[in-house]
Amino acid sequence: MLRQRTLKSLTRAVGLGVHGGQKVELTLKPAAIDSGIVFRRTDLPAPVTIPVRADTVCDTRMATTISPDGDPGGPKVQTIEHLLSAIAGLGLDNVAIDIGGEEVPILDGSAASFVYLLHSAGIALQDAPRRFLRVLRPVEVREGEGATLKWARLEPHHGYRLSFEIEFNHPALDATGQQVTFEFSTSGYRRDIARARTFGFSKDVDMMRARGLGLGGSMDNVIVVDDTRVLNAGGLRYDDEFVKHKILDAIGDMMVLGKPLLASYTAFKGGHALNNRLLRKLLADASAYEIVSFEREREAPSGLAEPAPAW
Repeated sequence: MLRQRTLKSLTRAVGLGVHGGQKVELTLKPAAIDSGIVFRRTDLPAPVTIPVRADTVCDTRMATTISPDGDPGGPKVQTIEHLLSAIAGLGLDNVAIDIGGEEVPILDGSAASFVYLLHSAGIALQDAPRRFLRVLRPVEVREGEGATLKWARLEPHHGYRLSFEIEFNHPALDATGQQVTFEFSTSGYRRDIARARTFGFSKDVDMMRARGLGLGGSMDNVIVVDDTRVLNAGGLRYDDEFVKHKILDAIGDMMVLGKPLLASYTAFKGGHALNNRLLRKLLADASAYEIVSFEREREAPSGLAEPAPAW
């Protein structure tokens, strides 16, 4: 039987939220079978539990944000996508997350620090079948047309593959790889994806900070690009780091399904909002997917039978 996975022990991190700039402590803990990924706001007078599901997503501007029942006026946890990407990358099903603030720490701007934390806590197999959401027929969402067109699609695939293409028409971004395909069964998440950092444009910094955003951002956790070049002294970690960060985000955004996907995801110029629309459209059509498990590990797609190595 292909079994569910949680952490062997708890692990902690402290860092700044990239938008609010507030110091936040995060505790990642083992969780019970079938409990999924659940955040708990421990800084509130009465702690509030927020499960990670497509319908608890309440905001997708700049990041993915969840709240109880998706209520935009309720207690929130923001910028969950990098942590969820790491959880998906290591093949975890059940994790309890205590958070002492509204925003997941940005750490170095990628998922690599979260991968390290999760790996250091260890992965434990649980005595219950791992349940996957298998896409049965194509589902697509589109927005805009011509130069403003963007889209995202899920299609049947015996495994989990993601493909993303960017188009920014910017000298620094155009000089890097514009398209990446990542296959979970044959690639190393930590090696190929996890170190890709979030990025932003220097011309947008003042506007964002006037809106109370990006207050915790710096060149320690964001790739900063001016009109022509990358400003970070160390340059890029990958030749195609920009598009790989989009893959990293998409892995995290797909994880709000609450179950690992068996599908091929493809997107062009997409983002958090389009990803959540795609998931809601998928879940609205019961004929488009099914929940499956594998009694025999050899029946599972290649690469999914064993806990993913961190590096």
